[in-house]
Amino acid sequence: MNSSGLEGSSVVVTGGGSGIGRAAALRFAGEGANVVVADINADAAKAVVAEIEAAGGTAVAATGDLSDQAVADEVVATAVTTFGGLDVLVNNAGIMDSMSAAADVSDAEWERVIRVNLTAPFLLTRAALPHMLAKGKGAIVNTASEAGLRGSAAGAAYTASKHGLVGLTRSVAVMYRDSGIRANAIAPGGTKTGITVQADPTAHGPQIVGRYMGNIGRAAEADEQAAAIVFLASDAASNINGVVLPVDNGWAAV
Repeated sequence: MNSSGLEGSSVVVTGGGSGIGRAAALRFAGEGANVVVADINADAAKAVVAEIEAAGGTAVAATGDLSDQAVADEVVATAVTTFGGLDVLVNNAGIMDSMSAAADVSDAEWERVIRVNLTAPFLLTRAALPHMLAKGKGAIVNTASEAGLRGSAAGAAYTASKHGLVGLTRSVAVMYRDSGIRANAIAPGGTKTGITVQADPTAHGPQIVGRYMGNIGRAAEADEQAAAIVFLASDAASNINGVVLPVDNGWAAV
């Protein structure tokens, strides 16, 4: 018996073409959810859809730059028109910075990281809320980061973006809890994904941050992060709202 409450639900997973997003999309589909796999890489999104369908699940791809309002609207519309509504939004897509300290961050790096990591989740959340409010129920799960909890896990742009995402999570939780909508986040520590960091090891930021990387401990598998995402979206977490859950092998406790 499926006790997650996700069977037959409509779920959007951004960054669903790889890493944590792919693992989450597969897990949601395994729970019987209908999944919109949203990713800027069309081939990657379609490949995950094919994986889900091969396992007997239901999914559709949606592609584009999620920091574009029109794309965010289209992703939500895809869920609504294809699957009859939107029950769960997973804002997982994100990019790393170059570990730059504030004095060394370029305008281009700052604006792109903030746009993808914070503005895009806001645009998707804003687009999703009317549909969840109409239903009187919904779950939003954001992929924050250890960098959303501390200042020693990334550069200035990424750290600011993930702290902002934590704030957005908590604001939505408070504003809409009486409307049946929950908003939570995971804060991954080191995780085995395809994301790479382009950083100059001699620069000030990487040298400072590098001092603290020894506390990461064992790196998580993407599926371990996905398991937490699916839990927070499920009925098993029905009274959990506004939480930022570290999934980091105890790094946050160090």
